Amino acid sequence: MTAPLRFFATCAKGTEGALRRELSALRLKAVRGDRGGVSFEGPLEAGMRACLHARTAMRVLLELARWPAPTADALYEGARAVEWETWLTTRTTLAVEASVSSSAITHSGYAALKVKDAAVDALREKVGARPDVDAKDPDVRIVLHLARGEATLSLDLAGEPLHRRGWRTTTTVAPLKETLAAAVLLLGRVDTDLPFVDPLCGSGTLAIEQALRARRVAPGLDRSFAFQRWACYRDELQSRWDKLKGQARAAVLPAAPAPIFASDFHPKAVDACRRNAHLAGVTGDVAIEQANVRDLQPRGERGTLCMNPPYGERLIAEEEGPEDRSAARTQERKAWGRDRVWNEP
Repeated sequence: MTAPLRFFATCAKGTEGALRRELSALRLKAVRGDRGGVSFEGPLEAGMRACLHARTAMRVLLELARWPAPTADALYEGARAVEWETWLTTRTTLAVEASVSSSAITHSGYAALKVKDAAVDALREKVGARPDVDAKDPDVRIVLHLARGEATLSLDLAGEPLHRRGWRTTTTVAPLKETLAAAVLLLGRVDTDLPFVDPLCGSGTLAIEQALRARRVAPGLDRSFAFQRWACYRDELQSRWDKLKGQARAAVLPAAPAPIFASDFHPKAVDACRRNAHLAGVTGDVAIEQANVRDLQPRGERGTLCMNPPYGERLIAEEEGPEDRSAARTQERKAWGRDRVWNEP
């Protein structure tokens, strides 16, 4: 577990730069951006650190093996050669998800089945029994990527996607994922020492992420991860994880260094924002009110205005005629519901 391992943290396309900066700031080794994510190297603790601190990552994958797999038999044999007893026991459950492209094997379900068979057969041969499959909530989630005849087999350290911080239980229409909100703040180089305003806050994702970031609250501090259910987790790795969490808790600031304001015209959005802020533990850091964006007033000489406004057919251009605006409002009602219409006179 201390030997150099290869990891790949996935993220939304276009946010790789933000994630690369995050992982570099964590002093992880060999950080390299790629399409859809960032790779890095280190002991298993490095992957645990990324799960705990990375705000923009969606998943953190530990690469187990990479080999040529032009046929189903080659795929099976390569997967069977993995030392599964390090990660699995007869009491743990597993699931395999697969993606295939430009490969002789065109069905992802079939590819996943071959890897599952290889893993359980290998474990049965070594310990005399096989683990069970649990597609909904497995202890070990195996990820296969098969492209152009090459197979890459990984384990998902997080389990539940990393954008599920645990505090957003109430949402509005088309909510912004927490990881994408964090990427907006990081790519925009939003200063946590200056006031922050979101006048179209919805369920409050941007403002709450800003508050957590300003207070240095690690995004994975209050949730569990899949690696805690692995066969190798007990004893030394568990001790390291407890130490990482202890250091993260000690770094949390008691309050945000600058005021954060969130508002929305719709009362249901304001209520959702307040509930989520309470669950995130930042009620005292985010001032939330019901207000029309047209009434927005300056909050100081310097600061950040950041919002995720309605988009597409929900926006009504001023140059459109009455008939066009009426049709647009009809589309708005379909998209938002009768009680969720923007800019209605």
